[in-house]
Amino acid sequence: MKKIKQSSARLASCTLCPRQCEVDRTREEKGYCSTGQKAVVSSFAPHFGEEPQLVGDKGSGTIFFSHCNLKCIFCQNYDISVNGMGQEADDEQIASIMLYLQKKGCHNINLVTPSHVVPQILKALDIAVGFGLNIPLVYNCSGYESIDTLRILEDIIDIYMPDFKFWEPEISKLCCNARDYPQVAKKAIKEMQDQVGDLKVDKSGIACSGLLVRHLVMPGNLEGTYQILKFLKEKVSSHTHVNIMSQYRPMGDACRIKELSRPVTPEEFRKAVRMAKNFNLEIIH
Repeated sequence: MKKIKQSSARLASCTLCPRQCEVDRTREEKGYCSTGQKAVVSSFAPHFGEEPQLVGDKGSGTIFFSHCNLKCIFCQNYDISVNGMGQEADDEQIASIMLYLQKKGCHNINLVTPSHVVPQILKALDIAVGFGLNIPLVYNCSGYESIDTLRILEDIIDIYMPDFKFWEPEISKLCCNARDYPQVAKKAIKEMQDQVGDLKVDKSGIACSGLLVRHLVMPGNLEGTYQILKFLKEKVSSHTHVNIMSQYRPMGDACRIKELSRPVTPEEFRKAVRMAKNFNLEIIH
């Protein structure tokens, strides 16, 4: 498969994500994502805590990949994304997980934190499709994506579900050591929209294709929220489906930073939702 070869070739001097570490992961050299040649899987199961359009009555078939190319200091899955809790899995094992989740009746395969393991996912998909995998694929990511890698995924991923976390470079530098995150995320989300279009659901209300953007409201940063929503409305699609999220807590190392050491207040969240409504975006409930 051409796309497998394209993505796998990038592991030898890894440029899968915007970090551009250029380490040889085929020789178990590890860059920012702390992952070598094999993917590490933390857990997999039907998940009922995702967006309703993904969950339905059978759940979203989540596969949580360990490690991350972003590593936000406040990550709620810190043990997975930063500490790397999980087990190495080869292509056949990942394929078996996908087929197991389909057999359980899940409405989709939800690839959580997949950016740094795209070649491994594609190899597993090649195997799983040969054994009958046919449900939609969800690319559940941070938004910190390489355009070249996303273009390899064109016509493979059905539903893109990126975060758009930060608008200000200074905040993204502070939170994830990626000053370029805002510019990267803007380009990546536009590419995703170009590939799959607005979110589409079937007659049961289950997503079958399209873009769904998550935005985590941060304490004291409603101006960033406003700019992100404005960008989605004006530069991506006036029908962008967006999930405004209130779950921020000072997890991980965030408690050490004054501006990040408190949760989002109910009033901050209400204002963020009103902003999205004022832009007439499609708000996920």
